[in-house]
Amino acid sequence: MARKRLVKLNCPACKKPAESTNPDFPFCSERCRLIDLGKWASGGYVISSPTQDVSDSAPDHGSSEEE
Repeated sequence: MARKRLVKLNCPACKKPAESTNPDFPFCSERCRLIDLGKWASGGYVISSPTQDVSDSAPDHGSSEEE
């Protein structure tokens, strides 16, 4: 019979150790899980907008038509 692997990480909310056997994993408790959910719901976590590629905005000096 295969043994379930025990994973230990730190809780992302309070940084206390959290074990994979905990039903609230990767959080150490329901309280920390709800704090994280609240941050998502209120917009506390955002994904930054994509940065503009420098090569797209730089003028192309090689193709200028100088006579």
